[in-house]
Amino acid sequence: MAEPRSRAPKDQPGRLADPAPFPEDVREEKKLRPSALDDFVGQPQVRSQLSVFLQAARRREEALDHVLFHGPPGLGKTTLASILAHELGVEITHTSGPVIERPGDLAGLLTNLGPRGILFVDEIHRLSPVVEEYLYSALEDFTLDILLDRGPSARSLKLNLEPFTLVGATTRSGLLSSPMRARFGVTLRMDFYRAEDLTHIVKRSASILANAIDDDAAFEIARRSRGTPRVANRLLRRVRDFALIKSDGHIDLRVTREALHLLEVDERGLDEMDRRLLDILVNRYDGGPVGLAPLAVVLGEDTSTLEDVYEPFLVQEGFIRRTARGREATRLAYEHIGVALPARLRGGESGADQPELPLA
Repeated sequence: MAEPRSRAPKDQPGRLADPAPFPEDVREEKKLRPSALDDFVGQPQVRSQLSVFLQAARRREEALDHVLFHGPPGLGKTTLASILAHELGVEITHTSGPVIERPGDLAGLLTNLGPRGILFVDEIHRLSPVVEEYLYSALEDFTLDILLDRGPSARSLKLNLEPFTLVGATTRSGLLSSPMRARFGVTLRMDFYRAEDLTHIVKRSASILANAIDDDAAFEIARRSRGTPRVANRLLRRVRDFALIKSDGHIDLRVTREALHLLEVDERGLDEMDRRLLDILVNRYDGGPVGLAPLAVVLGEDTSTLEDVYEPFLVQEGFIRRTARGREATRLAYEHIGVALPARLRGGESGADQPELPLA
């Protein structure tokens, strides 16, 4: 099977919540990514569906239908896009929504794609409305109508495109317009991983990095990784550094716990920012409800960072409730930071009569 030709841009800095990656970490992250669907761990429903769609596309010798991956960051959306290209034996071009500023940029990307190629657009919810309008005809009819010049001399240029597959990734599916969302034939939700799956990922990554790791140490890293493979691999690399100095490179449970303590990652996988958020919500705002904007101001973070990076895991694990009135701390949040429960929580959970708002 032919290897996909990637036209990925230079690596971008990490998200606001993450430290900027070391160059070596970026290279190793790429090395740790699986290239085949059978090697991809976790997301069983996603893998089962993609397996069927890939087989059908190969049998019909057609381009795969347009695919949208949505869910929290770090769960493997970019990796799956590359796997699709590898499995189909086609080229893939990587870009992101904010990078495509003009219709001409979109035309350049699409006309350079080979037959049945894949255009991967990260943060697709950040496409400009003008570019999005031009994309509709490309997705449906594989044509682009580019307007040249303005005024009386304006004329339209119609470009015929090779059949291609758009693979979009977003952490904010609610910000996608309805017309754009309707043009994806395959929409797949990525969920947080189980500790068992992350343990398998940690052990596989350690093997690729040529580091010996005990089973209990791999599980310790996995269960503190916020259900996210990207976090698991990042913690593994930092624990590996610690083990190189403290135990001749062998990663055992003692070294792992010492390293994670130094990294301020607690038993539930919460880091320093998570605990600050819970502390402010409990002690400054009496457990809420409070809007996201006041929390962002006190924490000195952007609201989108809190909503995309920190909040999904805290909601999933039951530390925070999202209600129509704002964010509320749960009983678990008080217990985790060691603050006595208020009277309103001793008899039952706050806001029990209010439905929790779903994650975007």
